[in-house]
Amino acid sequence: MKLVSEPTTSEKIRKMKQRVKWKDAAIVERNIDQTSLFIDDGKASDVEFSFLVVGDSGTGSHRGHSPMRRVAELMLPHYDDCRFMLHTGDVVYQVGSSEYYSKNFIKPYREAILGGENYKKIAYDEMVFKLPILPVLGNHDYYDLPLIFGLISATTLPFRRFIPSKLDIEVGRHGSYKGDAFARAFLDYLSKFKFPGELARHLDEYYTAKTDALRCLRYVPGEFTRLPNRYYTFRYGGIDFFALDSNTFNDPLPLPDNQEGQAYRLSLQKRRDELEKEQQQIRETSNKLNPDNPSDAEKIDDLQSKREQIEEIIVDIEKQLNISNKSVADSEQLEWLKQRLIQSWNNSNVRGRVVYFHHPPYVTEATKWEQAQTLAVRSRIRSVLNAVAQEVKSLNQQSRPIVDLILNGHAHCMEHIETLDTGNADSNINWIVCGGSGHSLRRQRPEGADLYNYFPTSDEKGSRLIARSHLFIGRNGSGSHKRRPYSGLRIDVKEGCPPKFVVKPFVAERYQRQWHQPEIESFTI
Repeated sequence: MKLVSEPTTSEKIRKMKQRVKWKDAAIVERNIDQTSLFIDDGKASDVEFSFLVVGDSGTGSHRGHSPMRRVAELMLPHYDDCRFMLHTGDVVYQVGSSEYYSKNFIKPYREAILGGENYKKIAYDEMVFKLPILPVLGNHDYYDLPLIFGLISATTLPFRRFIPSKLDIEVGRHGSYKGDAFARAFLDYLSKFKFPGELARHLDEYYTAKTDALRCLRYVPGEFTRLPNRYYTFRYGGIDFFALDSNTFNDPLPLPDNQEGQAYRLSLQKRRDELEKEQQQIRETSNKLNPDNPSDAEKIDDLQSKREQIEEIIVDIEKQLNISNKSVADSEQLEWLKQRLIQSWNNSNVRGRVVYFHHPPYVTEATKWEQAQTLAVRSRIRSVLNAVAQEVKSLNQQSRPIVDLILNGHAHCMEHIETLDTGNADSNINWIVCGGSGHSLRRQRPEGADLYNYFPTSDEKGSRLIARSHLFIGRNGSGSHKRRPYSGLRIDVKEGCPPKFVVKPFVAERYQRQWHQPEIESFTI
């Protein structure tokens, strides 16, 4: 039985729209843009500024130590001179439950939260950030527990230590309720206003900033720190930032309805059955280990990591098996991104563009690089960028990339990867994966740093080098020499058009049961 369940794309979209009262009459009549915010910190016009990045952080202790807190502590000295922190998703594992926000989010990032010195008293849906934390949804932020597993978990929670498994699976009585916990924690949850006049008063108090000809949400650090929607944009220092919800455009394309497609379907089913057997073997092996023994504890961590990798692959396989021609790819959000990028290019005050979302289109991490979801997101982002390129080609005399930098999570590593000539408008873009900020780390694929596109058709045979990884920080080594380098980023934005970005990785490495802090050189893109 799968540990997690996931709502359909259409259900994710529908529920999130309800939570923010999407296009409610009171919002429309006030000309409010529900996808924009203005960070009102008195510094948004500075052409040079810095920000932090973390991702896939939302886990608790790892047998007595907390990788997420270690990474957060490395960033603490930078809180004063960084303007905000981007989070690339998977804020809370394992199923985005509100039960785990206190332990897996509020506690490690308490210095960024108003009243964080008393973090145990902060409700997950009442957080106010001193340092703006601007997240996007990860897949785990949408997950729920299957009904049967939820019932078992709820009835056994007080006696969890007696469950015959040493694997530390962070689930409680429920899951995310289709992303509701994330929405209550970070979004301006407008559906809570039930009485006449409440919504209008709230809008008139907090939606007072201007973006072009419309009003938008005013985000005030230390006072009011809510996001307007599951995807949104903001401008800072002449840079347009676009935050996306890739969970609604990562559905794989339907399998072809022919003999080849049927054969591939059977191979997927066989692979899923093999993986489920492997999961059972991991559970049996873990039960023979003693978590109080340091050596066994590390083996249990490794087994848990392996189990989670298998779970992710099974989810990807089942997405492919269950997809149909009726599946939705969130064309509304993708069209929004297209139009906003075009507007950005037509605005002489904008000197650069940064996009961030959870699922990386390009990555060399072993479990993600060729997943069907990865290829689906690549295809859809590429289509948007191609469409934008056609519209703004007369403006782009320098042949700059449509986007200067793209940030992702999901792959449990840190990676700097650069696309080469892909034959599309996603060429020559710098992509940084920041998904190693606390959860179990992954290795780089055995095939190495170069990604190829293969062309099996009669028109173009062979392959083309389309991307190259310049830096990969992830699990490596074996046995007593195994290293677990958890990571986060600082990015300094320099003046100029196009801007330069100086990227500084922070690494807290677990090696031979001790913490180390290797120095990783900054690089400029």
